[in-house]
Amino acid sequence: MNLAEHVTLGEIGALGDMAHAQTDRAMQARFAIAFLFGTVWTLFSIWLSQPWLRDLGALTHPLLALFALTFIAYVPGFMNAFLLASLLIEPRPARRLRAVYPGVTVLIAAYDEEAAIAATLESARSVAYPGPVEVIVIDDGSRDATAAIVEACASLSSGIDAAVTTRLLRFEQNRGKAHVLNSGLAEARNDLIVTIDADTRLGVGSLTAIVERMLGDPARPVTVAGSVLVGNPHESLIAGAQQWDYFHGIAAVKRMQSMYGGTLVAQGAFSIYRRDALIEAGGWPDTVGEDIVLTWALLKRGYRVGYAEDAIAWTQVPTDVATLARQRKRWARGMIEALEHHRSMLIQPRLTTMFIWWNLLFISLDLAFTLIFLPGLVLALLGVFWLAGPVTLLVLPLAALWNVVIYRIQSRVLKRLDMNMERNWLGFVAYAVLYPLLMQPISVWGYAAEMTGRSKEWGTT
Repeated sequence: MNLAEHVTLGEIGALGDMAHAQTDRAMQARFAIAFLFGTVWTLFSIWLSQPWLRDLGALTHPLLALFALTFIAYVPGFMNAFLLASLLIEPRPARRLRAVYPGVTVLIAAYDEEAAIAATLESARSVAYPGPVEVIVIDDGSRDATAAIVEACASLSSGIDAAVTTRLLRFEQNRGKAHVLNSGLAEARNDLIVTIDADTRLGVGSLTAIVERMLGDPARPVTVAGSVLVGNPHESLIAGAQQWDYFHGIAAVKRMQSMYGGTLVAQGAFSIYRRDALIEAGGWPDTVGEDIVLTWALLKRGYRVGYAEDAIAWTQVPTDVATLARQRKRWARGMIEALEHHRSMLIQPRLTTMFIWWNLLFISLDLAFTLIFLPGLVLALLGVFWLAGPVTLLVLPLAALWNVVIYRIQSRVLKRLDMNMERNWLGFVAYAVLYPLLMQPISVWGYAAEMTGRSKEWGTT
């Protein structure tokens, strides 16, 4: 019996159908509580905003006024309330130690990564996983010394630790990230597949944590996203702001979505997959956001996707606005691609369908923020509160509360793992004040690029 069969039959048999049903009921109960809290908060906001809605409708048009308030006050308020409630009521199941740890294949797609690949491979050698680890670096036609560095590291690793093997799969011509990952999958010897980016360092114990989460979670996920944190927060103010985006915003959303078995993005930077599920979904699609589209393909098939908050990897983030803009534009395009490929998920009868609509609403939220709220903020500074009024302030305490909650959760995780994160506090100020003013317009740019059929490419961002 191979590992895929062992996981499918052995693990499910151990958990039992009754335990699985109890997990489903617990998910539904938590969802109902969070949804009720978000709904009550939204209704309160609507009641309070009636004078503002009437005045703005008289100045402009009633439909424009309704659109503006919906997407700069009501919808963000519901999202913040639902997120806060979910974080507060979440009972996180403990990871379970295993008698035997299955082999893991780590796929690393690389393109011109000579500056980072050695550190990435060193982290894989030092990850201290209690089972065999196979690392496959797929060089996608790099023009620098990436391949030579990988070969040197592979030779070194074979003499240090036979439990971690490294090999190079090289292509002379650039084929695209999805193609090379699928080629690596075909070469993999194990039934648990991990992907990491070429500039991402695995934390000690991270593979153990993500495997234990996948195989022991009562929700039975076929994919689990790891926790990706910023490894270069002091290189620039932009990098410092992203530290808090990863530590707060991205972590909070993934944690919340995983409570309902529906983490929407198992990011390529660090995630684990069951090989049989990958093959069933057709592998990585040839898209800009291949990790997003693949995750949605798995969800569409009824599988669950989890999140391991204590499986930590450290990534190198963009240090300037132009590079960050290109990265986030690609992320925004990936979300549009996922919607294009998997429209049927919008009507699936499951809890996570709300998160699909949630993502869809981000298009309108980003448009409203960019075209209405930002001009309204300028007017508000001049004492004119037509577009940014008092009700928008209702979003602030909820946002502050869930940020406090996720900060405490994340800090406890790092303390338990005896890890230290050097916090860039000036970056936090930039994250809280300036970051949204930059990110929403960039997302709109990404949506427009995908909808107008701009060319697609992958690189280091």
